[in-house]
Amino acid sequence: MRVSRDQAAQNRARIIEIAGQQFREKGFDGIGVADVMKSAGLTHGGFYGHFNSKDDLIAEACAAAMALSVRRWTSLSEASPGDALGAITQSYLAGDAHGEGQMSGCMMAALAPDIARRGGPVRSRFTEGTKALLDILVNAVTGRSKARQREKAIAIMAGLVGTVVLARAVDDPDFAREIKRVGAEVFGRDAE
Repeated sequence: MRVSRDQAAQNRARIIEIAGQQFREKGFDGIGVADVMKSAGLTHGGFYGHFNSKDDLIAEACAAAMALSVRRWTSLSEASPGDALGAITQSYLAGDAHGEGQMSGCMMAALAPDIARRGGPVRSRFTEGTKALLDILVNAVTGRSKARQREKAIAIMAGLVGTVVLARAVDDPDFAREIKRVGAEVFGRDAE
């Protein structure tokens, strides 16, 4: 049975969304194509009508998740022009420290080590998204020069991601909240 172009586009978008969630939750090797397709309500056989390979799907899922983060950070920046950095930091570090929302959370915190082991399009799409997020942070911080703003933004991004990674990894909820609280204090202010 043939599906319309609109339905095929909807199916592809659904597969990418589901895959992004499941990859963030279980890692790239923790979920198979058949599982993604089943979760999307589609048959495994239809996968290759949408993607050339699992790596193709991973690259698309990375791009979609990073684009969503760019839209969130842009919206937060625009809604809080006087404290864009604080708004981004609070939003980024909000939620349960042990992974509640991890399926829809940050691709960087969930999968950066897995992405580092991938090649080609996966790393390229992740790099593009990371640079786009960095551009938003550069505009959210002050500095004597654009170069200094960029350096600060890189340090803040690395600190925020590290904060989430550590908070998710510990098995003590109070300690996880402390990690996130300190991360918010340190990385959420624009100090010279």
